Order: sequence, then structure tokens, then C-alpha cells
Amino acid sequence: MKTAIYPGSFDPITFGHIDIVERSLAVFDRVIIAVLENPEKQTLFSIDERIKLISKSFEHNSSISVEGFSGLLVDFFTKKKVFTMIRGLRFVSDFEFEFQMALTNRKLASNVETVFFMTDEKYSSLSSSIVRQVAQFGGDLSPFVLPHVEHSLKGKFNVC
Repeated sequence: MKTAIYPGSFDPITFGHIDIVERSLAVFDRVIIAVLENPEKQTLFSIDERIKLISKSFEHNSSISVEGFSGLLVDFFTKKKVFTMIRGLRFVSDFEFEFQMALTNRKLASNVETVFFMTDEKYSSLSSSIVRQVAQFGGDLSPFVLPHVEHSLKGKFNVC
């Protein structure tokens, strides 16, 4: 069984993330979504909230699981005995950062490979930070996130 890990903060999960996960299932039998808990990064949602939002987004698909982690990503890979990482790319600038991270991870664990998926064009300008900003000012979130995520975002910002 071919398994890959898709790491990120997912604060919140967007249609762009969902697209990457669903398309990766054409290559991998199983995907573990690894939700980063980074105490130095200010997130809108706690790690438990993010895990719940992501889990609900994929509750219909048993090939996808969601777990939280902290520390070095390569340690999580070793613990799970999975050595393929999924990363999504929107722009060339994403590639520069992701390429640097892939090389760093390979230095730390030479058996970790990174597979890049280019985002669908309709999600190329979508990011979690943009979604948070739209939510903060009460904008329409339906083009960006699933209804349960929209509801949670509106609750965080006390908007209707």
C-alpha cells in the first residue's frame, strides 16, 4: 500500500488543500494529513479544532486520516514509517520555498521524498491567510471552504 503524508498548518483547510489531497489519491492508496502544532506560530484555530475541521472534510473517505504533530517533520515520517511527502504548489515562489524545504528534509532524512502537485488553476490564488481575512470582514466564504469550515470561521470572528 502506497502511503504519503501531506503536512501543513491548515488554518483553516481550504478547497485548494482538499483538491491536492483528492488528486493525490490517484497516485497514493492512503494519505495522512499531518497537522502542524508550532508554538511559535499564531493560529486562529487550535490544533484540535483544525484536526476536527479536516476530519469532517474527509469523513466520507477512509483512505484519508488526520493526525497532529509537533517537532521535526522528518521525525513524524520516521514514526509513521512513511517516507513520501505531498506538497502543493501555486506559484513559482512556492516552488523556491518548497524546494529548499525538500532539500533540508532530505539532508535530515535521506529516505524522505517530496512529490509536488500543482494546484488547480481555480485555487491558485487561494490561501488560508486570505480566507481568514475574508472571514474577519464578513465576506462570502463559500468559494473557498466547506460550509462547516465557514461556520467555524464566522464563529471565530463573531460575524453572521
